[in-house]
Amino acid sequence: MTHKLIELPYGADALAPVISAETIAYHHGKHLKGYVDTLNKLIAGTEFENMTLGEIVKKAEGKMYNQAGQVLNHNLYFLQFCGKNGGGKPSGKLAAAIDKKWGSFEKFQEAFNNACTGLFGSGWAWLAADEKGELSIESCPNAGSPYRAGLNPLMCCDVWEHAYYLSYQNRRADHVKDFWSIILWSEIEKRYEECPKY
Repeated sequence: MTHKLIELPYGADALAPVISAETIAYHHGKHLKGYVDTLNKLIAGTEFENMTLGEIVKKAEGKMYNQAGQVLNHNLYFLQFCGKNGGGKPSGKLAAAIDKKWGSFEKFQEAFNNACTGLFGSGWAWLAADEKGELSIESCPNAGSPYRAGLNPLMCCDVWEHAYYLSYQNRRADHVKDFWSIILWSEIEKRYEECPKY
């Protein structure tokens, strides 16, 4: 199958100032597109040609794993945002699971922020769920994903510098703090309800 660049369900400037239109243009329109195009070239004529992204991420190694991992990660990343109605707190089963694990949403936020700012170099911080629905925060370098470890990725923060540098320069912590204001919790709740999904 041919993998395609996802279409964003919001305008390029909808997430500003947290994620600027210029960042969207580079991050989605050029950076993610590059991963998609390279992945399609790599899988052509191989055993991976008809696999889903998730199947490739689980089985591939090296460059193919990196490309597939970054496509899957970025798809989850870009589809978890909402400019107008973002932010706030989760509800329902996800909120209950967060309270059970961390005691409160605020303590979860603190732990997640620490995972984002504490990850050395480039990578991702994740909220993930296991097969029982129990939550964890995972820090993954480079193209890493909790999916590779058998977990279900729910929410992520991209802490590669290209995700925030045009607006925040080296101030990763400030970007992470503002990141919460554009999260579309209904999407994260849906992912949690549908585990396992990918």
